[in-house]
Amino acid sequence: MSFGPPPSAYTASALGAERRARRRRAGVAAAVAVSPLALCGVGVWMFSTGSDDAAAGEHRRPQAPSADDIRQTVERTPDTPDGQLLVAHSEKGLAGNTESNPRLAPGTWATGKILAKGVADRIVGYRLLPDSDQEAWTLALDGDICATTGRITQDGRTAVAVQKGGRHAGSADGTRCDEVVVFDVDTGKKLWQQPLPAKGAADISHTNLTLAKGVVAAAWGHGSVAYAMRDGSRLWAHEDSSGCRERGFAGGRALLALVACGDSGDPAYQVRGIEPRTGRSTWTYKVTQGVRTVYLPSSDPPVLAVAAGDATVTHLITLDGRGSYQATVPLDSGLYDPGCGRNYAGSTYFGTTEVCDGMAVGRDRIFLATAFDANATEKVSNWIVAFDVRTGRTAGKYEGHTAQPVVPLRASGDDLLLYRRSLTGVEPAAVMSWNPRTDTAKPFLFFHLPDQAEEELSDPRRSDILVEQGRVFFAKRRLVAEQAHPADPVPAVVGVGSAGLGH
Repeated sequence: MSFGPPPSAYTASALGAERRARRRRAGVAAAVAVSPLALCGVGVWMFSTGSDDAAAGEHRRPQAPSADDIRQTVERTPDTPDGQLLVAHSEKGLAGNTESNPRLAPGTWATGKILAKGVADRIVGYRLLPDSDQEAWTLALDGDICATTGRITQDGRTAVAVQKGGRHAGSADGTRCDEVVVFDVDTGKKLWQQPLPAKGAADISHTNLTLAKGVVAAAWGHGSVAYAMRDGSRLWAHEDSSGCRERGFAGGRALLALVACGDSGDPAYQVRGIEPRTGRSTWTYKVTQGVRTVYLPSSDPPVLAVAAGDATVTHLITLDGRGSYQATVPLDSGLYDPGCGRNYAGSTYFGTTEVCDGMAVGRDRIFLATAFDANATEKVSNWIVAFDVRTGRTAGKYEGHTAQPVVPLRASGDDLLLYRRSLTGVEPAAVMSWNPRTDTAKPFLFFHLPDQAEEELSDPRRSDILVEQGRVFFAKRRLVAEQAHPADPVPAVVGVGSAGLGH
């Protein structure tokens, strides 16, 4: 099993292919410019009013981050893109875990020292050493994990929600989230835990958890609560009021609340800007009645992914920092695949408000992958399009290769980090760094994943894929025994780093 690229001749040819591909990318898709008036004319949206110069997420002068800030790392390209295996963990004891009864593994976090993975009622930290399966620590929880957030503070803290008593998520005898636990990813130390004031209402299927500066916030469809990140003291709590219910939060540089009002079967949605320390609403944006589902893939800039009359996301809406409408990006009848709400086989377990795994949002760009065409044998498998947050117009295009579909992972400054899968197993898979402004792409890492696990590990619908501090990590969300060999360990976590990166 090889984790580095093929011989250096291929690496050189791959770099040459990248340069040739950039020259071929002359045409950027036609600009998308949909006016709010046109959409209102067909009765899809109502937009709140605001001055044209309402500046959202306007670029603020950078300041030195504090420990409580939510991490937004900008990656440095490794000295060499040749990949080497760092972590390779296979889960044991899965003989009783079938497709209908998987061992759920929610939550994946990485720092410069540790890869941490949630599995059922524990979190395990793995050391980042060459070709290693070395556990640094294990944090035993009071029960199964029932909600997670991918966000992590600048100094390496994050949170999970837990079902006390070890009850299996989805079992008939208990599906409630009972408490919030905050821990240090580097050490595995539990820093504090607090009960959710949900009185049995925080079900695993609709409890959402996120972090904003200095705050851990949770919502469960019938109320919400926020705790101070430092010590777990309660800052504020909201209950149902005036027929409105907080469905979930989007965190990071800002805190947004997704609110459903009126009939629970046909709610009218609102998005509210929230002051993290007080819970006070600073602005409200109303989405027109008839929208079935709303996701919040970004809080700053505020981006809404909405399903108009259907469960499938049909449009993206961008707002400024004061909640005023900026632009709409229509998703062209299934051309784009933002991947919202599908991260656990289509279930709503473990929180879906922020989860859209087929797109990424930067400071002023949205990156969307087109749907993968499995029958594309003579053409590129799919591509990624950049859209300007303020105008909704296209602002760049990155093409995958034949049999090498691409998916956006996350923004890194003005660049996009993307994953380019290899379906043939001949060419290496790759993480690339693409700048849509200059249309330049640089290789970040070349590597091969283990053959028996490549399909699932490479699928963002089934695995977490993280890039952090020069490394890429793949971690399955559902662990199932092999039918033919149910007693065998199952590949669950893989980490790859640069052969030129110190450890």
